[in-house]
Order: sequence, then C-alpha cells, then structure tokens
Amino acid sequence: MIEKPHHVPDRLGLLSAAAAEPFLTEDLLKGVEGHGGVDLARVVDPLPEDDPRWEAEPLRELVEDAMHEFRDNRTHADAWLAPRLHAALRIVRREAADRRLWNHLALAVAPDYVAWRHLSTPASEQSESRINPARFRGALDRQCFSRLWWAAEMFRDGADYSPVVTACANQDLIHSALRRDLIDHRPTAQALVRVLGRGIATTGREIEGLMTAISAAGATLVYDALAPDEPRDPEALRQWVAEAESAPPVPRRSLPAGPDEEPVPEDSVAALTEFFAELFETAPVRGRTPQG
Repeated sequence: MIEKPHHVPDRLGLLSAAAAEPFLTEDLLKGVEGHGGVDLARVVDPLPEDDPRWEAEPLRELVEDAMHEFRDNRTHADAWLAPRLHAALRIVRREAADRRLWNHLALAVAPDYVAWRHLSTPASEQSESRINPARFRGALDRQCFSRLWWAAEMFRDGADYSPVVTACANQDLIHSALRRDLIDHRPTAQALVRVLGRGIATTGREIEGLMTAISAAGATLVYDALAPDEPRDPEALRQWVAEAESAPPVPRRSLPAGPDEEPVPEDSVAALTEFFAELFETAPVRGRTPQG
C-alpha cells in the first residue's frame, strides 16, 4: 500500500485533469508506490491565500483518523468521513462542482487514503488489485472525496448530519442517488433515508429498482406539490462559510453541525416516505417475482 506523500501541501489548490494524468502511474493505481509530491505541486493553480478554508492540514488529519479508526472495515469509513469532510471544508455548491479541487485533494493531499479506501480485491489469482482512476479524478459521483461531500450536502437535514450517516452506510444508495437530479429535492432525500431505515429497500437491486420507479413517477408527478419544501435561507450558508476561520476542529466522536438552515418539513417527509413505500411494491426489481 502506498504511503503518505513526502510533500503534502499546506493548502488546497486546483489540479486539472490534464495536469493530473501523468501522476496516475501504474504503480499508483496498483497501490504499490505513490509520488513524492514536489513535481505535482508545480502544476497546481493556487487558491486565494487569505481564505482559511483551503488549509490542507485539517483534512489530512481527518483521513488519517479515518484510516486508523476503520482499518478493519474500509467501507464503514464513508459514513464517518462524509459529514466531517463537509463540515471541515466549508464550501458552496459552485465551488464543490469544480473537479480540480477534488483532483488536488486526492492526488496531492491524500492519495494514500484513496488507495486505502478504493484498492480493489483481485477477482482471481491471475488478476491484480487496482484502483479505478475515477477515484482520483473522475465524475463527482465517483471521485473518492467529492462523492462524500455531495452525499453529505444532499442528505443532511439542515444542520443535522445524522441522515448522512444512514445514507452513506449503504453504498448502493449513494451511488444511485447521486446520479439523479431528483435527490436535490430535500424531502425526497430524507424520505429515501427513512425507507432505507425501515428496511423496505436495502439491496443494490432493490434500491436501483426503487430509484428507477421514483424517477419515472417524477416525470408525471411533481414532488414539490406532493411534498413542499421551505426555501433555503442563503444567509445561513453564507454565515456558516464565513465562520470557517473561527470554527473548532470537527469532532471525532460526535457529529458536527452543518449550516443552521431550517430542517425539512416533517409532513413532506412523511408523505413521501409512504408514497415511496407504496411505489416500491411495483418497482422493477430485477429477480423479484411480480406481485399480482
């Protein structure tokens, strides 16, 4: 397994996909050997020096704690790291949509974490362990860190990150949900977490079938009408971002607090939860015998 880079930058930067490509070596993707970091630093575009949000050390400490805490079960690290990454890196969606930020975090700050979390198990004695390059510089729903940040952003209930923990404990849910725009409707996200918690849909096939049915129903049913949401207060998010410099380190044993936004209306979540539960009964789940 690769080790921590010899040179870890003090601050996050922007690393384009083209600039990142030469550093995605076979040795790195096989988890054999990483890079020193010095050469990579030369192709990084800097972020504003006066913004405390770009300090790399808090994120580096988080991934090291995750690797230690979940050394016996790597997948469990997602549910722990997602809310803490979101709370530690106080950015807005526009900033989070810039893949260059995540490329830099993955390749310059924590390539050893990417390898630790996503090095595959060989399918046979003839195959080799390997990391999918998309975990370093892929789409936002596949890249190691962006997928966690966006999962936390989509599934948090205002300042409450507990639904994020439930969502990220199921790899199939976050993978399927982040590929669909409908998850940006807050009551939909919270209802999915409740459906999962009730054990209605838990396997990969069941979740994909439910998400397909939800998407199809959404083409004819406007979820905003069935389950209205309160408009987000942009001032709450602006204040949360502005407090980054004075914010304490994110807690390890308890959940942090997100932006002080209004929670999702309970009536809307309850209505959609029941609707999704009924929808699942006829959802196209591969391998399930249709109920007549």
